[in-house]
Amino acid sequence: MTKQQIAVLSDGAWGTALAIHLVRKGHDVTQWGPFPDYLEEMAKTRANPRFLAGVELPAELRHEPNMAEAIRHANLILLATPLAYLRQVLENLATVQPSPAVPILNVAKGIEVKTLKRVSEIVAEYLPRNPYAVLSGPSHAEEVARQQICAVTAASSDPAVSEMIQQTFSNSVFRVYTSRDVAGVELGGALKNVFAIAAGICDGLGMGDNPKAALITRSVAEMTRLGMALGGELTTFSGLSGLGDLIVTCTSRHSRNRYVGEQLGRGLELKAILKSMGMVVAEGVLTAESAHELGIKYDVRTPVIDQVYAVLYQDLPARQAVTRLMERDPGPEFDFVTQTQSQHCAKDG
Repeated sequence: MTKQQIAVLSDGAWGTALAIHLVRKGHDVTQWGPFPDYLEEMAKTRANPRFLAGVELPAELRHEPNMAEAIRHANLILLATPLAYLRQVLENLATVQPSPAVPILNVAKGIEVKTLKRVSEIVAEYLPRNPYAVLSGPSHAEEVARQQICAVTAASSDPAVSEMIQQTFSNSVFRVYTSRDVAGVELGGALKNVFAIAAGICDGLGMGDNPKAALITRSVAEMTRLGMALGGELTTFSGLSGLGDLIVTCTSRHSRNRYVGEQLGRGLELKAILKSMGMVVAEGVLTAESAHELGIKYDVRTPVIDQVYAVLYQDLPARQAVTRLMERDPGPEFDFVTQTQSQHCAKDG
C-alpha cells in the first residue's frame, strides 16, 4: 500500500468517519473544519459529539484550522462539505491554490438549487485543472466509523484516479469498485435522498411493508429515467451508488432524510423538524426542489419527486400525496428505458 497524505475538508459525520477509516489504513490524515474552536475541541477530547457521537477519534488524526496548512502536503483532498456551504469552501480552497496534480475527491451528495448543477460541475468552476472523483454508495458514517462492512463506488473520468482511490480506501471492511460514470454516480447519490423522504413518509403514516417496497422499486425506475436524461448510464442506477444507496437510505434508522419524511408523515411541520435536527443536514430537502425543476426542464416524468416537492414546499398533506401517487393513470412497468432513449434520440437530431 502506498501511504497517502490526505486532507479531509469537513468536521461533519461523513468526513470524520472517512478520516478515521483512512487513519486506520495507515495514511497520514489532516482534518480541517470551518469552526476553529470546535476543531480544537475535537483535537483535545478525541471526539466529535456534534456530528458523530460515541466514536473515539484516533490519536494519529491531526486537526488543522488553517486550510492552507491542512492541504500543504496533501496528495488527495477529500471534500465532504454539505452543498449549501460548498461554494464558500471551494472559494477558500481555490485561494490557497492546491497543486493542480492533486485529485479532489467529493463524498457529499446533492444538486444545487439555483444552477441545477452537480458537485463535479461546481468544483470545475473553482478548480478546473484538478482531477475529480466522487465516492458514493450505501455507507452510513456511524457504521463506517465502527468498522462495519460496506461497499461503495469511486467514479472518475480518469481511470487512474478512481483506481488510486480504490487502493487508498479498500481493506477487509471497506470495498471500493470503480466507474467512469461520474454523472450517474453523483445523480444516484443525490436523488436517493428525495426518495428516502418519501419512504419516511410511508413509515410516519404507518403504511407497512408492501407500499414501501413498491415505493423503493418505483424510485429506482424514476431515478434511472431522470438520471439517464441527465447523462448517467443505465447500469449505474442498479449499482451501489444507485439502488444500493437507495435501499439503505430508505430503510436505515441512521438516515436523516428518512427521518424527515417520517416526521412529516406524523404531521409535524418541516420547519420544526429541521430545527430539531440542529446542524445536521438532510440534503434531500433541497434536492427535492432541484430534482423537481430538472424533471420539468428535461420533460421527464418524476411522480414521486413531484409529490415530495409538494409536501415540502406546497404544504400538501402527506396522506394526500400518497393518494395522488396511487390514483395516477397506471401504465407499463418498464417504460423508463424507452422514454429516455427517445429523449436522447430527439436531442441527437
